Amino acid sequence: MLKTNVETFLGCEAELEEARIVIYGAPFDSTTSYRPGTRLASRTMRAESYGLETYSPYQDLDMEDAAVFDSGDLELCFGDTEAALLKIEERAWEILSAGKLPFMIGGEHLVTLGAVRAAVKKYPDLHILHFDAHTDLREEYLGAHLSHASVLRRIWDLVGDNRIWQLGIRSGMREEFQWAKQHTSLHPFDLRAMPEALAALQGKPVYFTIDLDVMDPAAFPGTGTPEYGGVSFKELMEAAVAGCGLNIVGCDLVELSPVYDQSGASTAAALKLLREMLLKLEQPFIKGPATV
Repeated sequence: MLKTNVETFLGCEAELEEARIVIYGAPFDSTTSYRPGTRLASRTMRAESYGLETYSPYQDLDMEDAAVFDSGDLELCFGDTEAALLKIEERAWEILSAGKLPFMIGGEHLVTLGAVRAAVKKYPDLHILHFDAHTDLREEYLGAHLSHASVLRRIWDLVGDNRIWQLGIRSGMREEFQWAKQHTSLHPFDLRAMPEALAALQGKPVYFTIDLDVMDPAAFPGTGTPEYGGVSFKELMEAAVAGCGLNIVGCDLVELSPVYDQSGASTAAALKLLREMLLKLEQPFIKGPATV
């Protein structure tokens, strides 16, 4: 029997009503400070996901047993940043209001602000777990207060002091690092502070945002702002899976720019990380042990 051809992320074919997690793409990169291209991430990942197995040998879990719905990509106005953020907020709020977990694929890092605006409405005590190479704490960038270089500063405007954990940071202005000492929990260079973060965030509603440039460019060249001295894929995967064991109320992967890695390896890394995170989030509802 012929059926409508609808492309989804591999293993994310649950019906909306039965799904516990809803994926959506936010293809926006209009405030990118260096090299654009992240607007292509979600569509590229979706197409390339069919080169990945649904089964995770790390966790002995399979996406075929998960309940994840792919709601597709938003249509965002590249010329109006606030309009784009509003559409992201509306989609995230729709998912949250349905009692489901929104998982966004960016896009540049500013898209996280729209999703957090929705999450903090439902969870006033929201905390943020942030992996990144960059502080993203500027008050403004070239006069713009809405920028991927200032997204965590804008999120701080919403959640306030002692609510943001930043790991892997190795680039930023001196003023950003000094400001962070008073307002966020910033742990530079690597992810070794993850046990401390997990202990501090236990029982709290957490929005988990991963800028994929936290990885070293040798492992992940497909990003617009590469920064050497980053973590390996395995280090990131293990920390991300551990983070997904918290009370996660929303999460995202951002800053894959596929055009800068024609081998496809960076897209493959992003997809494998997505699979492992989804499976950990779904693990309480799937029969079988988790081993990571």
